[in-house]
Amino acid sequence: MSHEIEMKLALGETGPERLLQHPFLRGGVDAAQRLANTYYDTPDGELEAARMALRLRRRDDSWVQTLKTSGEGGGGYSRRREWEWPVAAGSLDRDGLAELPPMAALGTEVLARLEPRFTTDFERRLWRLELAEATIEVALDQGEIRAAGRRVPICELELELKDGDPQALWSLALAFAETVPLRPADASKAARGSALLSGRWAAAEGDGAGERLHRAILALDALADSGDDTWRAVAREALNALAASGDDEAGRLATMLESHDWLDVDFGRTALRLAHRLAS
Repeated sequence: MSHEIEMKLALGETGPERLLQHPFLRGGVDAAQRLANTYYDTPDGELEAARMALRLRRRDDSWVQTLKTSGEGGGGYSRRREWEWPVAAGSLDRDGLAELPPMAALGTEVLARLEPRFTTDFERRLWRLELAEATIEVALDQGEIRAAGRRVPICELELELKDGDPQALWSLALAFAETVPLRPADASKAARGSALLSGRWAAAEGDGAGERLHRAILALDALADSGDDTWRAVAREALNALAASGDDEAGRLATMLESHDWLDVDFGRTALRLAHRLAS
């Protein structure tokens, strides 16, 4: 078992092109992979209800099984538990799962009813940055999520801490945000696939500052995948509630969302500064 500490950022339309021009990445890609993933759950969604995600991933000729539990954090930043091990081609290792505490707590009946629910297929380009404060793996993912005959694109940046100070993730994200249109994203690929499968996107609850920002970010995640403009109103409502308590940056973000082309460099910088401040 390990802890995954990462920052997830959704990219605007010109995001990948601008990202590849960033000084930190101009040295060339360290690796490129095609990743095909199948996510498992019971027909009743019991893993999702327990805030867990189980996937089988094919990378070249090898297969890896991964179980992740719910994370701590928000504003694109998360820290969560992760178990990962190699398995036979395309075969779910139920015996191995049964030994993990989170799965054992759900019982053998849940294990027996696990089945494929949705898939993701994307290209991942990787860079390993050795910075003064930390070593960070930068992953640019482009592809799609498929569920119930529906498809949504994947166009996101993941910054994973390999060693060092977690604050370096924020610093790197803000450095990219100077020239790349992006925003914090709180919905994982697993959460997005589950929402696409059911056709239902859920809003976060809570009245704290961090919870209101989380609600706004999840609403923007839902807007991107559902195309339902109601979610833009949900995000603006959450940001305006933050602004009412005296947070000027939240008010600026709410105003920016009135524009059709709101996802630009200014929005991303402001959203990341707000997320960082609330996380601190």
